[in-house]
Amino acid sequence: MRRSIRTSLAEFAKIVLEPLGLVPARHHLLLIEELERIAAGSSKRLLVLMPPGSAKSTYASIIFPPWWLARHPRSQVIAASHTASLAYSFARDVRRLLKEHERRLGVSLANDQKALADWRTSLGGGYFATGVRGPIAGRRADLVLIDDPIKSRAEADSFMLRDQIWRWYRSDLLPRLKPQGRIVLIMTRWHEDDLAGRLLSGEQTEENAWNILELPAFARSNDPLGRLPGEPLWPDWESASLLEAKRKAIGERDFSALYQQRPIPPEGLLFRIANIPYVQAASPGALRVRGWDLAATVPGNSRNPDFTVGVLLARDQTGRFVVEDVVRMQGSPDQVEEVIRRTALADGLAVTIALPQDPGQAGKAQAVYLTRALAGFIVKTTPETGAKATRAAPVAAQLNIGNIGLVPASWNQPLLDELANFPAGRHDDQVDALSRAFSVLVDANAPARATDINLFAR
Repeated sequence: MRRSIRTSLAEFAKIVLEPLGLVPARHHLLLIEELERIAAGSSKRLLVLMPPGSAKSTYASIIFPPWWLARHPRSQVIAASHTASLAYSFARDVRRLLKEHERRLGVSLANDQKALADWRTSLGGGYFATGVRGPIAGRRADLVLIDDPIKSRAEADSFMLRDQIWRWYRSDLLPRLKPQGRIVLIMTRWHEDDLAGRLLSGEQTEENAWNILELPAFARSNDPLGRLPGEPLWPDWESASLLEAKRKAIGERDFSALYQQRPIPPEGLLFRIANIPYVQAASPGALRVRGWDLAATVPGNSRNPDFTVGVLLARDQTGRFVVEDVVRMQGSPDQVEEVIRRTALADGLAVTIALPQDPGQAGKAQAVYLTRALAGFIVKTTPETGAKATRAAPVAAQLNIGNIGLVPASWNQPLLDELANFPAGRHDDQVDALSRAFSVLVDANAPARATDINLFAR
């Protein structure tokens, strides 16, 4: 039995769960296979993305560590969670399983070990539990388990907290990993820029490539379990009807992130980008406004600074709107001024330039300075007031009924991505510039009446 258990995590899991009347479900067996690959060394990085209530922590953070220590009796384990209290809860269960099954596993706690979250085994191994961003200096790890690094929607939506978790991972945790060490990250998605998002957006080399086990609550195409699209993950535990009730209760944004592992719903949060047609440029006689949004940060001062963006929006005699061009750049104030000036020259004198005026004297001074630099052009400054989503709502209403089209160009996809992610995305500069251009256009003495609006042909 000892040989069987030390060879198979599935066998150990069945023994652990038998007194509770539980057996591993299909998705648990798939997770077990990936964890066994981590233990064997054929995989060094594993990202487990499953919805809440799928028992991923039971297998990866509680049952797996004692079995790992049986396979690697002299290894060191660091286990981290969003708070120390959750990490200690996992540590308590790991310690209990090790004591209950020490004869089967062939490894036990050292005699003098009484600490809950920092203990050694009789064969020289060790386990240390901590909260994410907690101190780990002086520790070394053969195995790192990170389970739920984000604890709440408020934390997920905070760039500062997401960045703190990222810096802890890169600067504190990774240096503690031994050369052949392995990492298992277990989480549900919260935000496109969460820890999983940043890891997956980085360069994937042979040494740091992540194996991904992604199992949404409702299956998509090419499901790892072979489910049909729309089939629930664990129907014996949570049926499709219960999941749909949960979707209605928590809202599409959180359900898409937490349960479908897609931080942004496919149709977007405010802008329904599927309704945007591709069209030709508006007629030469159309009204045109280039709306600008100016970056508040200079490249180099932050990990992912804002962009300066200029969106050229046209409105023709029928009331249709067309996004004809997007200029997007990161640069110093001098470079920004030069780009705005060169873009104005390219657009021509007939295009109105809409500039933001941030609150306060500095914002007014900047608006006056740029207006002087654009002498000879039609320049309109608009104050930055109200929430971004409120300012974007009027243009979203037109876009969602298909009354705003795009001219096919290389800038389309970055704009569409930002529209789909707004207001939860990493950047909102293009949305702000589009909102400003739209606001100035509809305030102008446009030739179209409300009854003249003619939607784009589909």
